Order: sequence, then structure tokens, then C-alpha cells
Amino acid sequence: MDLAFIHHLEQSLQQPLPGQIAQIKMAHPARYEGPFIPPTATLAGVLALFFPKNGQWNLVFIERVSHNARDVHKGQISFPGGRYEAGDGHSGQTALRETHEEVGVNPQDITLLGALTELYIPVSNFHVQPYVGFMEYAPVFQPQEAEVAGILEVPFDHFHDPQHVKMQDLVINPTFTLPNVPYFDLEGKKLWGATAMIVSELLEVSTRKALVSY
Repeated sequence: MDLAFIHHLEQSLQQPLPGQIAQIKMAHPARYEGPFIPPTATLAGVLALFFPKNGQWNLVFIERVSHNARDVHKGQISFPGGRYEAGDGHSGQTALRETHEEVGVNPQDITLLGALTELYIPVSNFHVQPYVGFMEYAPVFQPQEAEVAGILEVPFDHFHDPQHVKMQDLVINPTFTLPNVPYFDLEGKKLWGATAMIVSELLEVSTRKALVSY
């Protein structure tokens, strides 16, 4: 697999990030203004993991499952990741540890390329730091049954096609509908919210011209 894309992405991640300007392209209207991050927010790390498959660079996503009726993120599609633990050292290690726990990928096989812009998720009070990494082979994913209902392997080119960007009102629960929510259509599954915002910035980072040649 040609690593030119990975080299470009690593170079681009070292430049100033587009940040909220890129994130809000896939945010619902209530997220247009960056919310204040309270000191009580729970730090979390997530990983956008690239791997080669069928001649393309793919990203792995998980469909979350939870037996906790109060879990506001159950059923959503997201990157592997979770809350920071004291033994992690930093949130990059959190992202690697959670990826291992949730989809069974050995952290030693993953190279971290850099970080994207942090964002705050008010509904769960999570302060999320996204990381980008890659591995040189297509892994056999092993989902953690307690937290992962399914694994999605999505070619990155899928997100570059504007026909896969859609918008509709989303029913969050029987008493609340969120209007005008942009999302990526993943063959009928909806990728929206914070994860879609992260993908939006990743798309901009991956397509801009690197300042340093390689």
C-alpha cells in the first residue's frame, strides 16, 4: 500500500489545525458556538485509525451498545475511544488502550500521526481529544461485546463524496427531536454529532497542501 497519503497526513497534522471552522460543517445548529468547557468535564481520547484494505485507506468505527439506560451515546457510531484513566499518562495512550479494548488491535502495531482539535460534548460532559493513527495491515477486529454492537470499516474516499453528506431531523428519544442535523450516510447508518465533526476536520487536514515536502 502506498504510504504517500499517510506521509502527507502526518505533515499536515503538524500545521495549525482548521479547528472549529472545519468541525461546525458537520455540527447541528446548537453546536455552532463553541461551548465553555467546565473544569468538571471528563477527559477522553478517541482514535481515527487508518488501515489498508482492498487497495484503499479505511477508517474503523464502532456502533456502540450499552445496557445502561442513561447512556446518551448508545447506538451511535463513533471512533474507538473512551475516558482517560490515571495509568494512561496522556490522552493518546487512552485512545490506544481503548482501541485495544474495544476492537482488539494491538497498540504496538499502531503509529500515531498527530492530534486533531479537541472538542467538548455537553450532553455527556466529555472533553474529547481526537488522535489520528495508522497501521500497515488490515487487522481482524475483535469487538468487545459489552460495548460494541458492530464494527464498520469505511473507505476514507467515501467521506469525500458529497452525495454521502445529508441532513434530517433526528429523533433522540420519544420526547425530543434534534432538527437539521447533518450526517454522513454510511450505507444507511448515520454518522453524526461529535464523530462527524472530527471527520469533517480530518477531511480538511487530509486535502490541504502540506507546507513541508516529503
